[in-house]
Amino acid sequence: ARARLHPLHPLEPDHEGRINLRHVARIPITSRGAPAAIGPYSQAIRAGELLFVSGQVPLDPATGELIEGDVAAQTHRVLQSLEAIVRAAGATLDDVVKTTVYLADMNDFVAMNRVYATFFADPAPARAAVQVARLPKDAQVEIDAIVRLADRATAATTPL
Repeated sequence: ARARLHPLHPLEPDHEGRINLRHVARIPITSRGAPAAIGPYSQAIRAGELLFVSGQVPLDPATGELIEGDVAAQTHRVLQSLEAIVRAAGATLDDVVKTTVYLADMNDFVAMNRVYATFFADPAPARAAVQVARLPKDAQVEIDAIVRLADRATAATTPL
């Protein structure tokens, strides 16, 4: 085995092919443009060059209350929150690489998809969409995301 003369990047495989995330800082990201967490979790966590955005439900950021409206209105609010968090990390929706959409009713997929398509340019992120038994606050939709942070992205430590 060839010796390395420089330290390994935290997300680079070691000499045995393993990725060691133990030394990657976990930095919380928050935005006033998204509702505060309603449990013991962060709006998002930056780990190295990745941002993990917690599932967003259609809550009004000012009141914390579920917004009125159909699944299209709720999807719009969810994606506005998601975008605010992504921007707080110094990225844009173009940097989103994967989302998961949770629907209370899969019959709402078409309506959700129409709104979703207005937020993401081609190529759209990879995505899974599933129906679940129930969502927090009885929302109709929840979306989480994984974002690739470019070198220009800096983690915000204060709410934007």
